Amino acid sequence: MPYEWTIAPSGPDRLPRRVLSAWPHRSLPKAGFAAVILGAFLFITIPLLGVLGTKVLWGLLPFALLTIGALWWGIARSYKDGEVLEELEIDADTARLSRRSARSTPQVWDCNTYWLRPEIHPSGGPVPSYITLSGGSRVVELGAFLTEDERMRLYSELIAVLKDIKSSAPSP
Repeated sequence: MPYEWTIAPSGPDRLPRRVLSAWPHRSLPKAGFAAVILGAFLFITIPLLGVLGTKVLWGLLPFALLTIGALWWGIARSYKDGEVLEELEIDADTARLSRRSARSTPQVWDCNTYWLRPEIHPSGGPVPSYITLSGGSRVVELGAFLTEDERMRLYSELIAVLKDIKSSAPSP
């Protein structure tokens, strides 16, 4: 599952923080990347064996190498775009959502845990079962890269965590 909950220790007089870490699913591991490139190279070079030693080979070879290079670049770009990590830290006082991506500057959103309201939008968002967090002056998305089932499961877990934190918070 491309997300996990952990408990981070706090000071002796504070309740522990709950930390949600979420990342996009990787459907092609690094070993698979090498296998795809090697397979494409082999499938492209097999037809070239028939024209080995002729001038036609030199006409086709640049296109074959360009195809392998484009495949390499496309998969590498997909890996770079998938380097996203969202972390939601929740304790009795504050909630902080940070989003780090390889292609952009880190984004951080803070609010008071008391005012934190997660919402799930079954339709109308960019993806089905879209999760947003509101509190303060902004509304932010959470886990848009997860599958629909994972977002629904995450939403119910988030509600349970918030209920647990708010019920165990000391009264003022």
